Amino acid sequence: MATAMASAAERAVLEEEFKWLLQEEVHAVLKQLQDILKVDAPALTMSSLGQEASHRFALPTSGSGGAIQQENFVLSTSGTDQVKGVLTLQGDALCQADINLKMPRNNQLLHFAFREDKQWKLQQVQDARNHVNQAIYLLMNRDAKYQFKTGSEVLKLMDAVMLQLSRARNRLTTPAILTLPEIASSGLTNFKPAGGSILHNPGAMFEFGNQRYEVSHVHKVECVVPWLNDALVFFTVSLQLCQQLKDKISVFSSYWNYRPY
Repeated sequence: MATAMASAAERAVLEEEFKWLLQEEVHAVLKQLQDILKVDAPALTMSSLGQEASHRFALPTSGSGGAIQQENFVLSTSGTDQVKGVLTLQGDALCQADINLKMPRNNQLLHFAFREDKQWKLQQVQDARNHVNQAIYLLMNRDAKYQFKTGSEVLKLMDAVMLQLSRARNRLTTPAILTLPEIASSGLTNFKPAGGSILHNPGAMFEFGNQRYEVSHVHKVECVVPWLNDALVFFTVSLQLCQQLKDKISVFSSYWNYRPY
């Protein structure tokens, strides 16, 4: 009898703790996730990490400070000076590029630049921003007065948010490779592709100035964009918070033979 009473008392305590988790802690975590993704709470420790990145990923709002400032980034190559240049990035658009290419056979220097009337929209950044906005929508879809009734409801929400954040992170960490036809159709250049060769394959053909050219060498150039690194950091932090909340829900379920949610 004493054991049964003790079990009943323990169960009652656990049920009260689980109720508090659903009513209080879940909303606290949702608010923290919103603060990290929207970066609108100066008191939050992680907010400063994503402040610059938030300007690229947040939903546009009226009177938010006008156009995004242009940033210049120097292109670098590993162990060679065959390619040098500077890119100008404005939000999710590559608006200017100035590139010098040294020909490997005769060291002739060729100069390339973007057309002034064209911009190259970075689809990966646009897609990542859309996923973040969808995650924010899911988090804000239930206000502070909303009462979560079951643990499964919380798990389903966390899974949906984590899916969007994972897609956003993966979209930024997996570079997209365009084909020559895709670049030609973008209107950024004046050459016409010949055939369907992939841009980075030697042997690809294209036409320029009524002459046909073949890609003989490939040079990979990179530039570091600090705010993208910041974005990846707060994606990771947000995913960790979601997982921690899921783990707490799962711990409570282990105290019952049936799933109390």
